[in-house]
Amino acid sequence: MNRTLLVVHHTPSPHCQEMLEAVVAGATAPEIQGVEVMRRPALTVSPVDMLAADGYVLGTPVNLGYLSGALKHAFDQSYYQLLDAGRGRPFGVYLHGNEGTEGAERALTGITSGLGWVRAAADVVVSGRPSAADVDACWNLGATVAAQLMD
Repeated sequence: MNRTLLVVHHTPSPHCQEMLEAVVAGATAPEIQGVEVMRRPALTVSPVDMLAADGYVLGTPVNLGYLSGALKHAFDQSYYQLLDAGRGRPFGVYLHGNEGTEGAERALTGITSGLGWVRAAADVVVSGRPSAADVDACWNLGATVAAQLMD
């Protein structure tokens, strides 16, 4: 039986796109078996998508020190549906910001703690253009969260 990893992302820039592609490449690496990866833009992901997933990778730019409105919207529309149903699900986070990301990190910790999700890997936080090490970290993030879902 396949498990589902849902990548919920807001990708308005080439830097965010590069990070997203690296996460997906890691999550779909040949050694990852039995995990289906679904990509959904944060503005169009549905509560049904969120409920059907077994794990999550969340990706967003940090705007004015906080989550993008798009990712906040994704949680606003599905938070209460996930509140009891999603406990114990693994997740990972990647953030791209040109200034401080602490507010976004704090918000995501509060939201995911409230949902009872389990952090499967350290956050990947990138400022400016992603370096080769940043892209590798995104690949590892996707692979690590996906591996948590393998039977």
